[in-house]
Amino acid sequence: MRLLSVNLARPHSADYTNSPTGITGIDKRPADGPVAVAAPGPRGVGGSGLAGDVIGDLRHHGGDHQAVYAFAREDLDDWETALGRALPNGVFGENLTTEGVDVNGALIGERWRVGPEVVLEVATTRIPCRTFAGWLGEKGWMKRFTQAAAPGAYLRVVEPGEIRAGDRVEIAYRPDHEVTTSFLFRALTTERELLPRVLAAGEALPPEERGWAREYAAKYAS
Repeated sequence: MRLLSVNLARPHSADYTNSPTGITGIDKRPADGPVAVAAPGPRGVGGSGLAGDVIGDLRHHGGDHQAVYAFAREDLDDWETALGRALPNGVFGENLTTEGVDVNGALIGERWRVGPEVVLEVATTRIPCRTFAGWLGEKGWMKRFTQAAAPGAYLRVVEPGEIRAGDRVEIAYRPDHEVTTSFLFRALTTERELLPRVLAAGEALPPEERGWAREYAAKYAS
């Protein structure tokens, strides 16, 4: 399991972004050399966990629970086949393009050691937005991405340091519950009846998602 690339934003203006500034950082390209990783701070204040990366809309993206976004090269390859177009590393807006890592099967609270220094913890899932759809330019993209339920993983920074392409990824800790990034994605989108079960992830689940799950459980409790 390893990093194929560490990707940083090339900010640009776009009419399809939700950002109040009109700037998006979804176009990410592989970096040359090491990249510093650190916890960015809370949502609305902190942006990306990677030095040199840019988050266009701090209202809905970035912060400690979305510090780093990982997506598997294997899933990009599947989308290349489905869409009939080349999808280079970073094109889905991911900071880390991985090889050999079961990103969608990663459990909330699972910890990855990346390279010799950095430890990341799986925090939440990616929900497709207007910016993602506009950037890809594929008809019905949000629906297609949602139906695939292969969302990748947002990670928080537990131990800072530097990472680079080629670094090994090791599973340092794996909790004992069923809430994978794909499971959480389905619970938040197409299978909301799963929401009460995501509470099994406990405090590893970000407060917003935990609140939604508790609200749903209270509303529909028998």
